[in-house]
Amino acid sequence: MKYLTSTAVLLAAGLAVAPAVAQSYGPSSTPQQAPEPRNNAPAAQAQAQGPKINISGKAAKAIQELQVAVKANDAANIPAKIAAAQAVAQTKDDRYAIAQLQLTAALAAKNNAAAAQAIDGIAASGFLPTSRVAELYNAVGVQLYNGKQFDLAASAFQKASAINPQDVEALKLLAEAQNAAGQKAQASTTLLKALQVSKAAGQKPGEDIFKRAVGMAYEAKAPGAVELGREWVTAYPSPDNWHNALAIYRNLNNPDPSMAIDILRLSRATDSLQGTADYHIYAFEAANQANYGEAKSLIAEGIAAGKIKATDPVISDIQGVLKGKAAPTAADLAAAEKTAREPTAFLRVGDRYYGAGNYAKAAELYRQALAKGADKNVANLRLGEALARAGDKAGATAAFNAVTGPQAEVAKFWLVYVQRQA
Repeated sequence: MKYLTSTAVLLAAGLAVAPAVAQSYGPSSTPQQAPEPRNNAPAAQAQAQGPKINISGKAAKAIQELQVAVKANDAANIPAKIAAAQAVAQTKDDRYAIAQLQLTAALAAKNNAAAAQAIDGIAASGFLPTSRVAELYNAVGVQLYNGKQFDLAASAFQKASAINPQDVEALKLLAEAQNAAGQKAQASTTLLKALQVSKAAGQKPGEDIFKRAVGMAYEAKAPGAVELGREWVTAYPSPDNWHNALAIYRNLNNPDPSMAIDILRLSRATDSLQGTADYHIYAFEAANQANYGEAKSLIAEGIAAGKIKATDPVISDIQGVLKGKAAPTAADLAAAEKTAREPTAFLRVGDRYYGAGNYAKAAELYRQALAKGADKNVANLRLGEALARAGDKAGATAAFNAVTGPQAEVAKFWLVYVQRQA
């Protein structure tokens, strides 16, 4: 490395910032742990020439001696030379030159913790633009992360983020370090902030941020995981994302079994039912409520789509339960409607119409259930489901917005689905 005379020193701090972290997710119901960030650049030894600086007369001799020790890689004497130079530093140029030489020595020794301390000195000198200091903190943070010094890495990324709060990449790196350090709740909060920063800038956050934020929140069992899941499917409503978001809701909240059908109806509407477990739970709950038409059509639909196999033992089991249980005919439904008296009876008939795919008629029965005094939250939720499937966006929205209590979270998911309808 080449330096100028005692009146000028060149910046030589060439840590390279790692590229964006590639995300990898498995086929299970929740996002998996992302791989560690890797710095694909050559070892952080590259040097970049920077602005000239002017060294004060009082500090010149000490800085020259430090420079000689650093060039000679005189590890035994470098600490003393640094201390001596710091003791006589007069200006920000002096302090910057010392910290820059300190960083050079740390890089030569492959001591990332010492490099982080040197960057603190560079930042404190006030010589470099803050954007450049943030880059240095991010870069050394990557080195610390890859060296599994997660707490120190998080500290470096935190400093970079404090300098530039709008830097989404710095927030993502900070979250990864926090997560690796076992600070899962903080990591989730950090990624939530990254999402907010992107939105505030008028940008659509990348799907990788959503996936990682949801995954971290789920691992931390953070209350915000469910809301993050809704934001995820609002922005990226793929069947897989719907499956994962609804699975996270079910896993974290353990909803009453009677609500399973409301969740899985949404899974069916979003084409996000996956595997025998989803179909079995849905069909079993429908059959448990004597809604054999919905259970039968569901299984037939899954087999036709190739999502489940009739020969699967679990599917065979539910088909055994359904064997001999006829789906109601139009005449059966009309008769049941005429004999309905109690609020729950209207709900049951509405469910039969829903299972038959007659959503408009189902909505009519759910409205009657409301008028007869049925549980308002259950009835409005079912009414919203029927109207949503019937294409009545305004009516469904009003019904879902009227839902409170335990059913409210499910209604909010349905609202996401409704708002995407034409």
